[in-house]
Parts: sequence; C-alpha cells; structure tokens
Amino acid sequence: MIGKYQKLSGSVLKMIAVILMIIDHTAGHILTSSYPVSFSVLGRTVTLYQLLRWAGRLSFPIFAFLITEGFVHTHDRRKYGWNLLVFALISEIPWNLEHTGTLFYNRQNVMFTLLLGFMGLYALEEFADQRTKQAAALLLLFGVSFILKADYGYRGFGLILSLYVLRKNRVLQAIIGICLLTSSWIGGLAFIPINLYNGKRGFIQSSFAKYLMYVIYPVHMLILYYIRLKTIGF
Repeated sequence: MIGKYQKLSGSVLKMIAVILMIIDHTAGHILTSSYPVSFSVLGRTVTLYQLLRWAGRLSFPIFAFLITEGFVHTHDRRKYGWNLLVFALISEIPWNLEHTGTLFYNRQNVMFTLLLGFMGLYALEEFADQRTKQAAALLLLFGVSFILKADYGYRGFGLILSLYVLRKNRVLQAIIGICLLTSSWIGGLAFIPINLYNGKRGFIQSSFAKYLMYVIYPVHMLILYYIRLKTIGF
C-alpha cells in the first residue's frame, strides 16, 4: 500500500542517484581533499570537498535498491544481467583512467558490484527450493566480490541481497542497510528517498532513455579524466 508521502518514482530515484554519483566523483577527482573552500556547520568546520563526498555516499544505496526493483519487475532478467555485464566491461577503461590516469587499476568499477548483486538475487530465487545449491552459489559470488575488489566490494553485494530479502519490511531493511554501510554510514540517509518510493517506473520508459542511464556512467568518468588531465596534469 502506497503512503501519502511516497511520491518518488523509480525514474526520480535513478536521477537522484546519478546526480549524487557525479557530484561525488567530481569532488573526489577534481576538487581533492585539499580544496580550500569550507563552511561552519553546527560549530564545526566542514570543507566543500567533505560536503560533496558525503552527499555522494547516498548514491550507491539507491542504485543497490534500484537493482532489486529491476530484478523484481524486469520482463527479461537475462537481458538485464547481460546489460550490466556489458557496461561493467565498457566502464573499466574510463574507471581506470579516472583513478590512475592509466589503463590499469587494481580495483573494479561499481557495475561489477551491481552485476554480482543481481546474480545473487537470481541465485536466491532460482535455488529457492535447493538450499545447498543456493548457499554454494551465494558463497561463490561473495568470494568473487571479495577477490574482484569492485567498488563497495562484499559489503555492496551483501547490501543488495539484504534490500531484496527485506523488501517487505522497510524499517528492518533500513536498519540492516545502515549496518552494512558502516564504512560510509552517512549513506544511510539514502533510505529517506528510498522510503519515499511509490513503486512506479516513472518517466524513464523508452529504450533510449534506459540505455542513456547506463552510458552516463562511463562517459562522465571520461569527462572527469579529461578535465583532471588538462587542469591538474593528473
């Protein structure tokens, strides 16, 4: 049952997550922690860099939530999974350039975390009546998430699973989610917009619009790499 305050569609949540992601990456790769602009917040000096990075921490929990919604509502789970894999691979070069200025980086981009989480949801449902296979599949995916060193790693993988399992209990979903975000606890504020979700897809309907959301991820990293290269010299 949708409450009177649940006004945000999946499309609005996706736009919020994308904007916060770009803010976070811009602060992290262009401003850097030494950026001099600061503010006084409740008697404490906080830099612009800190404020923007804090805002960016809300992005991943929203994306993780949207993966669970996509899994539940998509008409073609295999295609959804393949899309995640393709864009995870495409995003590796921009991801590496953004972080090191080279084609090599020992961590992988967040699309791999979302993909592994999606595969975990598939395993939960596919082997629902075969607990041994289910546990083995989840353990394997957990191990891969740990070894792969994708953004947010095994905590991100666990967050996606918990958001799905607890999707009918929003309070417990938020509590467990915040616990899994201990390294970036402020990301727990993401559960405010998540709990304003109305269960509707929203304005992102066409294939073009949906793929544009995927394309934004690698493209914005390339743009940030270029800006950093021209202004800071990396």
